[in-house]
Amino acid sequence: MNHSSLNAISPIDGRYAEKAAELRPLFSERGLIRQRVRVEALWLKALSADGGLPELGGLPAEALAVLDALAAEFTEDDAAEVKRIERETNHDVKAVEYFVKNRLDAVPAWRTRREFVHFACTSEDINNLSYALMLKEARDQVLLPRLDALIGQLRALAHAHAALPMMSRTHGQPATPTTLGKEIANFTFRLREQRNRFGAVAIAGKINGAVGNFNAHLVAYAQTDWPHLGRCFVESLDLHWNPYTTQIEPHDWMAEYFDALARINTVMIDMCRDLWSYISLGYFRQRTLAGEVGSSTMPHKVNPIDFENGEGNLGLSNALLRFLADKLPVSRWQRDLTDSTVLRNVGVAVSHALIAWRSIERGLERIDVDAACLAADLEANWELLAEPIQTVMRRYGVENAYEQLKILTRGQRVDAETLHGFIASLAIPEHARRDLLELSPARYVGLAERFAREV
Repeated sequence: MNHSSLNAISPIDGRYAEKAAELRPLFSERGLIRQRVRVEALWLKALSADGGLPELGGLPAEALAVLDALAAEFTEDDAAEVKRIERETNHDVKAVEYFVKNRLDAVPAWRTRREFVHFACTSEDINNLSYALMLKEARDQVLLPRLDALIGQLRALAHAHAALPMMSRTHGQPATPTTLGKEIANFTFRLREQRNRFGAVAIAGKINGAVGNFNAHLVAYAQTDWPHLGRCFVESLDLHWNPYTTQIEPHDWMAEYFDALARINTVMIDMCRDLWSYISLGYFRQRTLAGEVGSSTMPHKVNPIDFENGEGNLGLSNALLRFLADKLPVSRWQRDLTDSTVLRNVGVAVSHALIAWRSIERGLERIDVDAACLAADLEANWELLAEPIQTVMRRYGVENAYEQLKILTRGQRVDAETLHGFIASLAIPEHARRDLLELSPARYVGLAERFAREV
């Protein structure tokens, strides 16, 4: 850890800096400025290519290449220059406009056309597209690949232990057996479903002026089909066109994005708590690491800290994500600025999610199954077979089947001998009696193995 991280207020840039490193180029101030410069440059290129603006006709290829370079190449020194200009303008987007103009001044073809930078745009035209691109890159380049890796890790665990019997617990009490692989498969499937919903969120944008009506655009160039041009530009960024906005894109897609991400996190909170509990029961043993300390006073401890850290960071992420989803679609009349400061924290919410996912990955890498512990739990709870016995009794018309098993087993431990004696007394076909006598808690797992292997 370097000295700057030791002085960071947020653990994202301090203690957990390495776990969120992939997001820093996307959500940092430099990342936001990079997207703003990109949008300004590509919008100017789109205006030049349209043909409806004669003043931008006949530009040489090298002049357009400068725009491509501005959109693709953005250094830390460039970001520092934008911030220097901002100290004079006291306006972040205007500083980007001046930065682009200054770069174009070096190209003779642009010197008489520099006022077309930021043409007919409000700041929100640039900002909404910049945040859309940031969140799209974060999802497609970082979050989905990381989530896919975690789902793959869980799928491998589900397949490896598909046939390993395990006692369930409903309401915390011994319940119908399953397999360890099937319980991991449940989370695998849930996360895959939520991953697909997150990946399907249409990330939208607009570039339609001060209140969404292309007012200034039409005054300058009445014959240009501005809605068509705006749509083509937004779609060229691989974003979904929103034709109906006020000054701001209403952020409904952001709410959907953050809600979808929060649902992924919620599934993982559920999983962290289950895995933590299985470690507590002894179903999983954690591999020790040389030099690691589990407690400052109890030398024996190997704490499930990765799942605890994961749960904590998931909770932080969801608190922010749900606030963002509730707040961002709400704006007074055609625009207020409450979204501006809030939007600067989207990276914080996403970063806590990524930090949590990495902790869970690490936790999964450290656990080994204790098959003997699972088997002992099952062997100590033969009363679990009360369910199949009374179900078979019902099939063959035995009166008060449920009630008979309730008297025999409710609230007490029953061993194999007691159950076998009860089965032997039943007035049921011999083949059914034989099948019940062959049952054990470890064999009573239904289709759990199949479901675990098919996930």
